[in-house]
Amino acid sequence: MQIIKTIESLYKRIQSFKKEQKKIGLVPTMGNLHEGHIKLILLAKKHSDIVIVSIFVNPMQFDNALDLTKYPQTFLEDCLILKKEKIDILFAPDRSEIYPNSTKMHTYIDVPKLSKIIEGKSRPGHFLGVTTIIGKLFNLIQPNFSFFGEKDYQQLLIIKTLVKELNYPIKIISIPTIRLKNGLAFSSRNKYLNNLEFQKASFLYKIIKKTINIVVKNHGKKLHETIHLSKMSLIKKGFLIDIFNVYNSQTLDVFSKKNKKNIILASVWLGKTRLIDNKKFILPN
Repeated sequence: MQIIKTIESLYKRIQSFKKEQKKIGLVPTMGNLHEGHIKLILLAKKHSDIVIVSIFVNPMQFDNALDLTKYPQTFLEDCLILKKEKIDILFAPDRSEIYPNSTKMHTYIDVPKLSKIIEGKSRPGHFLGVTTIIGKLFNLIQPNFSFFGEKDYQQLLIIKTLVKELNYPIKIISIPTIRLKNGLAFSSRNKYLNNLEFQKASFLYKIIKKTINIVVKNHGKKLHETIHLSKMSLIKKGFLIDIFNVYNSQTLDVFSKKNKKNIILASVWLGKTRLIDNKKFILPN
């Protein structure tokens, strides 16, 4: 595994891969790697000749300065994981390499509609930072494939839209959310949870599944009542709810019984930790 920290060195390696007609797979991360990241790396190996993992804690996508400061950074441990997985290149630039000037004055990429609803409404500017850094990584690495998890479902749709509308010759490949045995989705932010919160956190996915069962059984009728009862169950367990609702899984428009492909998106607080999760479902005829 080669660790590259500068854009200049990265360019040289990418050009050599292109001359050799190697297929490049990119797994973008912010580090603090877990089982979900490893699954993406294994998938990248199946599709690519060269696997590149990026680690960059992107300040542009944090809507809260404190959240950026406390975000878990485990670079040495991450390097050990990546060496074990035998990736080809770790691109780990310093912040000054990616943003030589202020992030506030930096050129950005915006996906207007999808970036300003649901999670984007709760975290203004978050997706602007995501699409900007992903666009930069795509320009720098020129991958044939890029790999993402479905836990950040809105982010996944935004990146797919970015690729389509800006004509990037890149195939986006996603995998279902990787979970612990109790159903809790793997996340770098799980480390913020204390022992009691960690035990409670799995209740979120249980409620999501229960809600879907009721919505499907009722063919979408009494949706507001069902969602309200699910929220009450979460609140009784100690969750503070930001987002918990049913959306069109293809457009993220609000639920309509005319649409059969749907998803529950959830963003909640448990103590000082923000958890997100989702599950797709088909509404029967």
